[in-house]
Amino acid sequence: MSGLSESQVIQILSEHGGARRTDVVLGIGDDGALLQPPKAQQLVQVVDALFEGVHFPVGITGENLAWRAFGVNISDIAAMGAEPAWATLVLSMPMAEESWVRSFARGLGDCTREFNISLVGGDTVRGPLGVSVQITGFVPPGQALRRQGAAEGDGIYITGRTGLAAAGLACMQGEIQPENEPGEWRQRFLRPVPRLRQGRDLRGIASACLDISDGLLRDLGRLLEASSVGATVFLQQIPGLDELSAMLGEQRALSLSLTGGDDYELCFTVPREREALLAEVSRKWSCECTRIGEISGSEGIRLMRDEREVPLPPAGFEHF
Repeated sequence: MSGLSESQVIQILSEHGGARRTDVVLGIGDDGALLQPPKAQQLVQVVDALFEGVHFPVGITGENLAWRAFGVNISDIAAMGAEPAWATLVLSMPMAEESWVRSFARGLGDCTREFNISLVGGDTVRGPLGVSVQITGFVPPGQALRRQGAAEGDGIYITGRTGLAAAGLACMQGEIQPENEPGEWRQRFLRPVPRLRQGRDLRGIASACLDISDGLLRDLGRLLEASSVGATVFLQQIPGLDELSAMLGEQRALSLSLTGGDDYELCFTVPREREALLAEVSRKWSCECTRIGEISGSEGIRLMRDEREVPLPPAGFEHF
């Protein structure tokens, strides 16, 4: 194994630094980046950090780690209804092994090019394996989606399906071993797909929105708290839950779908008068859009199955 110097690591990462955007006046190579924000747009900034053994398992490839690190941040941009543009990266490694760094750079390049993002700076350090990514994006003034704004009577919706990424991680860690594991499960954990188009389309439609990172119920609870409302969720309307139950049993499927985390789907609310508009725009989406419940005036979440209330499972991921 050959160890790289810091300057060699930076050179490799720079070569795969994503899209060549005209709004990057000066990128990697100086003490700071010079960036030209577009006129009549607000900036949206997000940042997230991932560490080995906490946010991803030991042995993950550099390529998959890079995609995951950027993907989870792009998902936050999507949840704000924004468009990503610029990224900075802090990469910590116990050793700069060349083949791993090049693998990471390939994943970085694939993800940033796909979503038209330019890597404009960052830092590399020796330490435990971890990645921190900051992304800046744009949104028209007054059109950003927020967690606050849901009102009684609004429908609760999610994109895609929940529980699949958590199932993939459980398979990777040997916690579950289904006979015919769908290939999609691990891919959903390793390479989350940010719902950028969906976030943009929800401007002016959704009353509140966030992405699902720590489990459907925990993140929905954050939206409810921000809006000072409650919710009723109907289990029979959770997409894919019956199929997951058939493979893993009802209790494990409920745990994965409701509290598993790492889905990076959007959870949002829509007033009744805009639900027809949502139905129209969502027909063009590449993912499902499912109404799973309704906002109520009372606090907390009620889980219902066929008019029977079901106890809430233990909460999802908590950082501390």
